Amino acid sequence: MTMDAITTVKGSVSALLRDDVDTDQIMPKQFLKRVERTGFGEFLFFDWAQEPGWDLPSNPILVTGRNFGCGSSREHAPWGLEDYGFKVLIAPSFADIFKSNCTKVGLLPVELAEADVHAIADAGEAEVDLDAQEVRWAGGGARFEINQDLKHRLLNGLDDIGVTLGQADAIDAYERDREREGPVTTAL
Repeated sequence: MTMDAITTVKGSVSALLRDDVDTDQIMPKQFLKRVERTGFGEFLFFDWAQEPGWDLPSNPILVTGRNFGCGSSREHAPWGLEDYGFKVLIAPSFADIFKSNCTKVGLLPVELAEADVHAIADAGEAEVDLDAQEVRWAGGGARFEINQDLKHRLLNGLDDIGVTLGQADAIDAYERDREREGPVTTAL
């Protein structure tokens, strides 16, 4: 699968202002039997979605609480968030492995101060500019930090395979240089 490049994401915000949301809450274990990356959105927050009054619209931006994505390393959680329609996740903090898994599927995790996260939730709409590393909303704005290699990958829609294919000339040169005529011998 290829990733869509992320430059600017603008739109409505879905708010799930809960701290310590773990990957089992994001994508419960009973839905982990599939190996495809698609079709997980319908199971997102499955147990919570059964609660009366649950409403989490499918918007491009999700704002949430501290330590989002904690728990087990579960690629299915970012797959479900992406399949549901989210492109950007904004929180005061993310679990490290979850954050890495998000960037591998084209989701942009943005860490901002808790006050900014709540202001964005209250505003209901935001614009996330990856190139400028800024989030803007009615009445405010904030800069965010991101690893420059990750930024390059997301701006260009490059997954791990795409990054490798970017070195195709070097790989071809290596393969040409190591080709030899005659039998291959290995010294013991």
